[in-house]
Amino acid sequence: MSDPTATRFTGRFVRTDRDPEDPASLAEAMLVENGRIAALGSRDEVPAQRGVDDVDLGEGWAVPGLIEPHGHPSEAAVQLSDAVVDIRPVVIGTADGVWQRIRAALAAGPERVLANGWDPLLQRGLAAPTIRDLDALAGDTPLVIVHNSGHSLYFNTAAAREAGIDRDTPDPAGASFGRDASGELDGVALEAAAVFRVAGPAMQAAEARLPELMASYLGGLRRSGITTVGDLSWSRPLDAVIRGLQESGSLSVRLRTYEMSKPGGRPGVELRNGDARLRQVGVKVWSDGSPWVGNIATSFPYLDTPATRALGLGPHHVGRANYTTDQLIEIGGQYAGDGWQLACHSHGDVAIDSTLDAYEELIGRFGLGDHRFRVEHCGLMTPEQFRRASRLGVTVSLFVDHITYWGDVLVDDLFGPRGAAWADAGAAFAAGHRATFHNDGTVTPCEPLRNMAVAETRTSRTGRHLDGGTPAARADTLRAHTANAAWQLRSEHEIGALSPGLYADFTVLDVDPRAVGPEALASGRVLATAVDGVLE
Repeated sequence: MSDPTATRFTGRFVRTDRDPEDPASLAEAMLVENGRIAALGSRDEVPAQRGVDDVDLGEGWAVPGLIEPHGHPSEAAVQLSDAVVDIRPVVIGTADGVWQRIRAALAAGPERVLANGWDPLLQRGLAAPTIRDLDALAGDTPLVIVHNSGHSLYFNTAAAREAGIDRDTPDPAGASFGRDASGELDGVALEAAAVFRVAGPAMQAAEARLPELMASYLGGLRRSGITTVGDLSWSRPLDAVIRGLQESGSLSVRLRTYEMSKPGGRPGVELRNGDARLRQVGVKVWSDGSPWVGNIATSFPYLDTPATRALGLGPHHVGRANYTTDQLIEIGGQYAGDGWQLACHSHGDVAIDSTLDAYEELIGRFGLGDHRFRVEHCGLMTPEQFRRASRLGVTVSLFVDHITYWGDVLVDDLFGPRGAAWADAGAAFAAGHRATFHNDGTVTPCEPLRNMAVAETRTSRTGRHLDGGTPAARADTLRAHTANAAWQLRSEHEIGALSPGLYADFTVLDVDPRAVGPEALASGRVLATAVDGVLE
């Protein structure tokens, strides 16, 4: 009798959990039963069976389904839709182009305009607008312009009114609204809580379309080879949306979610929750902010350059942390004692020390073992800090694609030689980490193959080599978006490798990721993607 739940795939299967030089790292056939891998090996070891479908993957190379461990799909689904004006530097390269697109959006007569992607470091000539500038431009139409990092935005008076904020509105914890010398709002919001408050009305306007937008965005991730994504800005209202997609069969990838922390907060669900398709695994915390707005906590100042002056940073400017170490401990303690994994955004070396100090205190206070606390982004994390994190059992996720787009900026405009050590993946692996890479929502395109390549070459898109860090080995970079990412998301028992018993999630590439050069890897194409053995 034919078994409709079983399929034998034949082709070339790369086992990224094995050494690339090991002959066993390449298999020829894989049997999938009920969505899980039942057998993997040579064609003789996994023979054709009567009643089992046979699918030939052709000349492609199948790897474990690629994993984005730090994304923001619930935000990206809206930000990349027609509800938001896309002004990201990967789309528009000039200041004139940015303003032309914003003016065109306003001219269409909308209820409000939300633009995303402002970046004066790459879109040279953009000057920070005042609230009066935006009032003159948009009048009574609420206008919000979000920085590409997501850590700041500009707004006009109409947007402030719509968001319900004025000169007397207190700053949210870990964030702030800018004010002029007289105490009036100056049209700037800095850090997550303030950004969400101002942008909230425009984002809420798209909520009725959120199921459609999420299904479309997640489908796009799957077509790009991503089979699992971590959502590091999860909120409870999204539960109903995603459950609806799951029930309708429209949840095309796996989600591992991280609830946004806040002072006085408590977990919104039980520690044991969800299933293999959707599950909350942790809580997101912020130590500092974004390098691109001058707000990461470092032991040294930013350079004094035309670029930093254009950002409004004075000579000897040093960024600050969002929270003190004691505040991080207080916030983290609300969740860690119940066993939740913490993931803390930390870029500057001072912020990273503070994060590790807080983690060390929480680990000792609660007697935590396999906690897998995470440090996110790790821009200026030093080799010694990587080693300290490893000793604590803390894991790291690096934003290596910053090197691709901002590599020159990091050295020439912001940090000098120190910037050449940005996102030192080689140091992370040398310290024993199961490190991962990510693209952080809409900040850069979701391009795991390019992440692997740039971690190896440390080369910007202009060809500049950032020699302050250590190149990573190919075997490590392959694991960063597969086995390591699965482990980091507490899902290694389900995904991350081509191994019997795990779900049959795999991505078919047009290149052999073990053997091609980094440039060919970066430009590799995804031919097909499977989740639960269902190929698309």
